[in-house]
Amino acid sequence: MKVLRIIFKVIGIFLLLLVLAIATMITTMDKTPYQEMAYYKEWKSLIGGAKAVGGPADTVGSSGALQAGWAKVNITPASPTPTAGYGNRRGRPYTSVHDSVYVRAMVIDNGHTKAAIIAADLLIIPPTVIESLKSKLKPGDIPFDQIYFGATHSHNSVGGWGTGISSLFFSGKFDPAIVENLANAFHKAITDAQKKVEPVQLTYMESLDSVDIRNRLVGEEGGIDPEIRSATFVNKSGQKAILSSFAAHSTVLNSKNIVLSRDYPGALVDSLEKGRYNFAMYMAGAVGSMGPIEQGADDFDEVKNQAFGVQNALLSPNTIKEESKGALVETLTLPLPLRDPSPRLTMSIVLRPWAFKKAFGEYPVFVKALRIGNILMVGMPCDFSGELTAPLDAYAKSKGLNLMVTSFNGGYIGYITHDKYFDRDLYETKTMSWYGPYNGAYLQEVIKDIIDKLS
Repeated sequence: MKVLRIIFKVIGIFLLLLVLAIATMITTMDKTPYQEMAYYKEWKSLIGGAKAVGGPADTVGSSGALQAGWAKVNITPASPTPTAGYGNRRGRPYTSVHDSVYVRAMVIDNGHTKAAIIAADLLIIPPTVIESLKSKLKPGDIPFDQIYFGATHSHNSVGGWGTGISSLFFSGKFDPAIVENLANAFHKAITDAQKKVEPVQLTYMESLDSVDIRNRLVGEEGGIDPEIRSATFVNKSGQKAILSSFAAHSTVLNSKNIVLSRDYPGALVDSLEKGRYNFAMYMAGAVGSMGPIEQGADDFDEVKNQAFGVQNALLSPNTIKEESKGALVETLTLPLPLRDPSPRLTMSIVLRPWAFKKAFGEYPVFVKALRIGNILMVGMPCDFSGELTAPLDAYAKSKGLNLMVTSFNGGYIGYITHDKYFDRDLYETKTMSWYGPYNGAYLQEVIKDIIDKLS
């Protein structure tokens, strides 16, 4: 009996310790309105005091023209890496290379200000790569605050760049050599593009494609973002470049197809470069809640059909075109204050911030903006929802700007969906919603503030 009492006592102590340990890891969801939170006041202070880098062209010693140059660097690994994308793969290495992956860069220069745009065939722009790239930037390089990042969001590309427990599912085992190689490729692409700058004419294009996109979160109950937004550059040599963005997720290839590939954005870029353009770049737009239309005999037939559908809309005679006047170049990079992270375990029980940081890692979060002429690009650190863009588009146009919102700017905070869906038990609003309620409205306000600052 004495032995049993000791065993039960030990079990009791163990259970008590277990309960206490769990209690330190979990809490309930804080639903304080964002306007009442300290992070909101911090953002208002930041944006109020912010000054954009750049301005109109420097006409002294130059033509006053907008200049641009472009380049790409192949980032296809020499041997298979973990495959970043679907969590159910758990980072399994890809089995073959279907099509090579690249980082593409464009450098913009008006004689007064230089900016760079990076578009990589990756799931996201990894924060680890950003940190490595920062260490490589030397005096004379374009500063980090003047580099704009975006990804094609392929779920079949290079992994091994993530830290934290969660990365084992989404990007595989961390490999510092992969991070180093990617950062070197980013730097080389910018350097190569900078060597090729020459005067260009900039044109904004807006095309509608409502047949190659769907609301994957709530179906027909929700809206879509059907606009393909593009910037085209034509230099004096007659070379043409295009940067396009669309909101349909790059998830045409399913999780069972573990090959290295750029998904439909790769087929789109290749087709544009074989046709009307000498160089093409693609960035995932407001892809949150937005899915592609998967029609075809198999995955790669679906990739081709999705790409050609988007291209047909992009090249349609109904595309709206607006030439940019002047040569204004301005950039803005600001920290993005947020409430403490609180990823859900259930719809009301959440992890405490310290547990989140242990599982997901901790990196700076920021917003980026780049204005080129009459085009304003705003890069968000998330899967930003396509349902949030329409009022922002209209607001920007009221200020004389054409807005391009892109996702995956080098930080990452999960999915930002419309607030009306926050309490639905769905993948984007439960598993991938990490920073509490009202972020749809908050980040819309952030973008409006940036529009005001750069208009």
